[in-house]
Amino acid sequence: MSTAVPRTALAPNYTISRILKGGWQLAGGHGRVARAQALVDMAAFADAGITSFDCADIYTGVEELIGAFIATRPPGTIQVHTKCVPDLDRLSELTRDEIAALVDRSRARLGVDALDLVQLHWWDYTLGDWFGALSMLADERARGAVRHLGVTNFGTPHLQRMLDAGLPVLSHQLQYSLLDRRPARAMAALCAAHGVGLLSYGALAGGFLHRRWLGVAEPHPPAVNLENRSLVKYKLIIDDCGGWSRFQELLLLLDAIARRHGVGIGTVAIRWVLDQPGVAGVIAGARNATHLDETLAAARLAFSARDRAEIAAFLEDYGTPEGDVYALERDRDGRHGRIMRYNLNTVTGAASGP
Repeated sequence: MSTAVPRTALAPNYTISRILKGGWQLAGGHGRVARAQALVDMAAFADAGITSFDCADIYTGVEELIGAFIATRPPGTIQVHTKCVPDLDRLSELTRDEIAALVDRSRARLGVDALDLVQLHWWDYTLGDWFGALSMLADERARGAVRHLGVTNFGTPHLQRMLDAGLPVLSHQLQYSLLDRRPARAMAALCAAHGVGLLSYGALAGGFLHRRWLGVAEPHPPAVNLENRSLVKYKLIIDDCGGWSRFQELLLLLDAIARRHGVGIGTVAIRWVLDQPGVAGVIAGARNATHLDETLAAARLAFSARDRAEIAAFLEDYGTPEGDVYALERDRDGRHGRIMRYNLNTVTGAASGP
């Protein structure tokens, strides 16, 4: 197996590849997924050294698909991170039995005795008991159904409460990119102080951080002129950063740096996130292996002092979404919240990432 992709320890007995293969794009909302080809593509990632996969219980069919793949590999050679995402409509009345049932369903779908890492997501802090839900997952860990616990998209004070209480949070999955730098405000320092690894998604902004968007007219309206839900989501982030013209300036800069190294813009974008303090891994969303080489190149890329200085200078006055991690997305009446789908654990359909 390739050793080109570096690994990191989230726990003394648990290591992951620093680039992880994301699973949202396999849920059907990003285009047709052919099962046989998806399994071939997973093998290509794993053989290249990307042995850690990310998914969620609300990504339609993805846990089963990954389960079929890992059944072909020796036990322990592939690490699978899933999420526990209770429906919004169930938060107020969520029971211990329901949490256990969600865990057991993920175990069955993946075909494993214990889940490597389960990451809790909570739609609305004012509904139900998010702290108690993580405590329930800790009970699942105690009974051997889960090996490690993480969270996803929690705010800084909420994670602080968990850590102060001694809950065994190993990782925090959140959006972190050249566009979305909210984690750098307070979250990264909190996680570093407690040994919590950041698992970052959105590094490629759903595919916007690519040469194919350089010099292209702004898609408008996005809901009509963008090909999948991921692009719709990240177009909102681009708008929050100052709009399309400023985004084009960012692409020009990244393209210049990429050409100096003989790589793509996406490679530069992933490397930048990998280099941020506290980042344990970057989740590269991929429906197939088309861009695998460009993704792998990020593991080898080393920025020069000039590269770092140019990016830092640009980011000094380049916007980023306001507030804490995922704060804007929690406003269900706001631009970000309105595109979410909140009850996918009991409703069949294409999944929307939390």
